[in-house]
Amino acid sequence: MANLNDRIERMCHLYPEFVDITWGAGGSRPEATLEMVSNVQKVLGVETCMHLVCTDNSVEGIDKALKEARACGNQNILALRGDPPQGQKTTSWHPCQNGLPSATALVAHIRKTHGDYFGIGVAAYPELHPESPSLSHDLYYLKQKIDAGADFIVTQLFFDVPLFLRWVKEVRRYGVLVPIIPGVMPIQSYAGFKKNVVDAGLSVPSWILERLEVVKGDEQAVRAFGVEVGVQMTALSVIRKDKPWRCNFLPHRQDQEQQRPIFWANRPKSYISRTEAWQSFPTTASQWRTLEKYGGLEEYGVGIKYSTAAEARCHWGEPRRMEDLSGIFQKYWRGEVQTLPWCDHLVNGYGGREEYRKRLTELNGTGCYLAINSQPVVNGVRSDDKVVGWGPSGGYVYQKAFLEFFVSADQLPILIERLKIQFPNYTYNAINHSGSTYLHSSISKSKSKSKCHRRSKPDDNEDDEDEEKEEEEEEPNTVTWGVFPNHEIVQPTIVERSSFLAWKDEAFALWDQWAQCFDVASETEETEMNSTRRLIDEVRGGWFLMNIVNNDYHDPQGVFELFEEDIVIAKTEKEAKAVVETEEDFVKVERAAGPKVVVVANRKAEEEEKEKAGENVFSSALAAAVVAAAAAAGGSVCQGLVAESVAVSEANCTA
Repeated sequence: MANLNDRIERMCHLYPEFVDITWGAGGSRPEATLEMVSNVQKVLGVETCMHLVCTDNSVEGIDKALKEARACGNQNILALRGDPPQGQKTTSWHPCQNGLPSATALVAHIRKTHGDYFGIGVAAYPELHPESPSLSHDLYYLKQKIDAGADFIVTQLFFDVPLFLRWVKEVRRYGVLVPIIPGVMPIQSYAGFKKNVVDAGLSVPSWILERLEVVKGDEQAVRAFGVEVGVQMTALSVIRKDKPWRCNFLPHRQDQEQQRPIFWANRPKSYISRTEAWQSFPTTASQWRTLEKYGGLEEYGVGIKYSTAAEARCHWGEPRRMEDLSGIFQKYWRGEVQTLPWCDHLVNGYGGREEYRKRLTELNGTGCYLAINSQPVVNGVRSDDKVVGWGPSGGYVYQKAFLEFFVSADQLPILIERLKIQFPNYTYNAINHSGSTYLHSSISKSKSKSKCHRRSKPDDNEDDEDEEKEEEEEEPNTVTWGVFPNHEIVQPTIVERSSFLAWKDEAFALWDQWAQCFDVASETEETEMNSTRRLIDEVRGGWFLMNIVNNDYHDPQGVFELFEEDIVIAKTEKEAKAVVETEEDFVKVERAAGPKVVVVANRKAEEEEKEKAGENVFSSALAAAVVAAAAAAGGSVCQGLVAESVAVSEANCTA
């Protein structure tokens, strides 16, 4: 069990959609299954899909398992009949006393007792169930499971991808439209593959059999080949995503949901929770203006990903200064920190765009911006692109550059003035914690330039009727769209005002929840915890949440030209600070060295003269500090070597 836990933890760093956890073989040791579910959900913070079987499992046992799974946060069940108990013939399976007779009955029971809480998956067999006489017989029972309330399908393992794709077409033709997850099982050993796949009669392409035969005596080579096969199968089997965001298994969402606000891009679970009561989903400007209210934060338990304060502190540390806080955000955008309170998963979607991530990191290093959501510009990239592609094949996708961040109250007016004068194609929204100050701009329908509005109290009646009219007429800003053969233009991601105001409440509430991780636990921790909490509270209470869109999707700079001046200033200040710290270090070393520093006194005097003449301060102070440190340590110093080193250093710095 310990080895299995370690393996799961390592794999969780790859951020899987979920971890599939099987029920104990033959129905034995259900406690082990529930223990694993609890560990993955609560400790590792990853979704699980728990198998639940009818074999040797009474209704009381099933209800107990569901109750415990729900208590530890599990929301997905794979409902299975299960293999016959040990010693029972495969063809003579029968339920235990007070048990359920089939997977269909199990699905119906879960729906009856827990409503829509669980996402329910069922099994399917691309090469027929062992007890099934025909494909039509198989599909009949599969359809029954879906009609009983199942949300998705997980297939038995297979290796023949063309056969699987033909089976998928038959399933769709039969009227089964829920998502299908292909069962891809990497080859672990030659003996296991032969017994469980070849001897079991599954179809295996000849190229797999031939290449496996060559390496069957080398266990490491077999596993490496298994990875290669798995990658190829996945590339061929996985149905491409229809939207740039993750689709939901619930049928009514699949059919109706065509657009989402971009604000929840890094917190999709929260968005689904806060909109799960919606009976319909808006797709037009007028529908967004009259949309149903988002679910409240307390009602849906929206919060940071980690379940305990200690776990949050372990991941994000204990920032006590603004430099520490900026450092956490910089590490996230470099991929060194897996999450932020506003980002549930490792930053992705920037494959091959290291320069883009570098710019985000620089922005977070300025001390006045903390970025939480970003989208690079994309101009006519093929829809099958592995990084930003989505939708049907043969199309092209587009993105406007988008950035969302917290900005200090001092920096906000500087940034807005810069936007008005230099960047008329940008639109933005900015609001503080209380909502008492809301600033936004929009692109006028009649004019190409943006208009800026300021509302000090959004709830008060405005005297400016023209401004009210402009605000009412403002439409959602499409920031992602696609053009595909035989399709209308698809616009799945937008920036929309009422959604931004709902997101604002959540975004600032996450600061509160992060701050609560530093509630004082003891007198010894009081000072350190207080300084961290005070810092977080200051940002929450004094900074603004802001998003900007560069509406020129032909601009390769995206949004970073807007911040170029701030990044340069931050770099200059950092370099100047480094010089000052180096000079201070020299003084400390000189004092510690005492009389010994006389060895280099003449050289130091020469360097001071050069400094007065405008030569590089940093290289001189650094060289002098090295010499003084060597003298203090009692070592001999070669004057000629030091002089040469200083000259080279000065030449490099000048260049």
